[in-house]
Amino acid sequence: MTSHPIVPEDQWIDAMRALTAEEKAITQAQQRLSEKRRALPWVRIDKPYMFEGEDGPVLLADLFDGRTQLIVQHFMFGTDWQEGCQSCSLLADHIDGARQHFEHNDASFAAVSRAPIDKIAPYRRRMGWRFRWVSAARSDFNADHHVSFPSDRAGGIFYNFEHQPDPGIEELPGLSVFHRAPDGAIYRTYSCYARGLEKFMGVYAFLDVAPRGRAELKTGMMHDWLKRHDRYEDDGRTQPISAAMVAAA
Repeated sequence: MTSHPIVPEDQWIDAMRALTAEEKAITQAQQRLSEKRRALPWVRIDKPYMFEGEDGPVLLADLFDGRTQLIVQHFMFGTDWQEGCQSCSLLADHIDGARQHFEHNDASFAAVSRAPIDKIAPYRRRMGWRFRWVSAARSDFNADHHVSFPSDRAGGIFYNFEHQPDPGIEELPGLSVFHRAPDGAIYRTYSCYARGLEKFMGVYAFLDVAPRGRAELKTGMMHDWLKRHDRYEDDGRTQPISAAMVAAA
């Protein structure tokens, strides 16, 4: 039997009314936070970053694709890895659906990784993604944006705007936003890292309203259940509830 109290509908409505008031307060706080985010100062990008795309060299300016705003996913995919990171792949699963809309609101998207393009391109095709993805293997872009680190990290790293101990890995996730002015100047306007990326993962919004939540039972990390979308063994159904099971409960 469930450990949750079972109550008449009027009591459930009272509980929902109280929770909804808290949810509205959070929504209003998020709106105020978004206003602060848009009011942040910008930093000018002066390096002529060059990437490798499937059709050849690509400049940072080219990634804007004629728009004035650019969202970049710092996708964890090391130079010697055979496939991209699981959690970065989860975020990437959300991109193409959203991209159909935000591209019509003056925002472009690109993923950037240190892996060579001849590893990135087959993985992108395997996963069925259509967004642009380029290699920064010959660029300082990932190091300058504090998502790729040298093999010698004895002194720790700078990540998520803080100095941190060696994470034991050369790649970490992030997302950065850029603006291109009419004169061609490019500015970095925003970045987020670690759990700051969760707001771009709609799957969590769905799981957070389900009774079991994210069901990250062992370590509290997504890796307890997450796989690349083409690696799940089944569709996640539980066994049908029979009359005997109901009686036993």
